[in-house]
Amino acid sequence: MAKIVISTLAERPEVTPYLGDFWGVWPRFMLNDLIADALLWRVTAAFADQCLIATEDGELVAHARSIAFAFGDDDRTELPAGGWDQVLQWGCEDLDRGRAANVSSALEIMIRPSHMGRGLSYEMLAAMKAAAKAKGHSTLYAPVRPNGKADPAVPMVEYVEQLRADGLPVDPWLRVHVRAGGTIVQVAPRSMVIAGTLDEWREWTGLPFDRTGPVLVPKALAPVLCDVEHDHAVYVEPNVWVRHEL
Repeated sequence: MAKIVISTLAERPEVTPYLGDFWGVWPRFMLNDLIADALLWRVTAAFADQCLIATEDGELVAHARSIAFAFGDDDRTELPAGGWDQVLQWGCEDLDRGRAANVSSALEIMIRPSHMGRGLSYEMLAAMKAAAKAKGHSTLYAPVRPNGKADPAVPMVEYVEQLRADGLPVDPWLRVHVRAGGTIVQVAPRSMVIAGTLDEWREWTGLPFDRTGPVLVPKALAPVLCDVEHDHAVYVEPNVWVRHEL
C-alpha cells in the first residue's frame, strides 16, 4: 500500500483547484449555504497554513480546513449557537479588522469514499491540531457534523447523549474527536442555515415539497421546514461543539 503524505496548502498551493472534486461527498442541499458560498474560498487563501491535503501516489485522497479566530474577549465569551456559519464569519471578520487570533476552529475534514475506514480521519485531525499549535494556539474547536445521525426527527441534544457500551459516542465523527482527546461542549442549534424556494428544494432532493410542515430529507440532521403558501423551505442544521486542548 502506498504511503499517504499529509501537507499544508501553503506547502502545496497547486493542489487548491482540486479541492472542489470532493463536493460530491456532501448531500446536494448542503452546497447551498450562503455563508459558505461567500466566505469559504477565503480560508484556503488566507489560512493556507491551516488547510491540509493528503495524497497517495499523487492523488488527492483527503483535505481539511480550519480557521483562526479571537475568543475569550468580552464580546466572545461563549461558543456561538451559530456554530459553523458563525465561526467562519468570526475568522474572516478578525482577518479583515486585523484582530489577533488566539484559537482555531476546524471547518471540515473530507475523505474520499475509497479511503474511508483506514484511519485517515484521525491522521487529518492530528495534523489539523498540529497546525493550530504551530501558530501558538492553545485550543482547537470544531463544530462537528454528526453525519451518523440517520433520523432527522431526533433532537441533537438527545443524539449526542447516545453512547456505545464502551462509553464512546454512537456517532462515528464524534467518536473520532473523543478518541483524539476532544471534549463535547454543547450543541450549536443553528450551525448552518439553508433556505430556498420549493422548486429549488425539489431539485436538490427529488422530494415533492408539496405540503406545509416538517420534511424529513435523507442525510439532513433535522427536519426541513416547508411553507407552501409562501413558497420556501428552510433547513437549520444543528452541529456539536467539540474542544481540543493543544
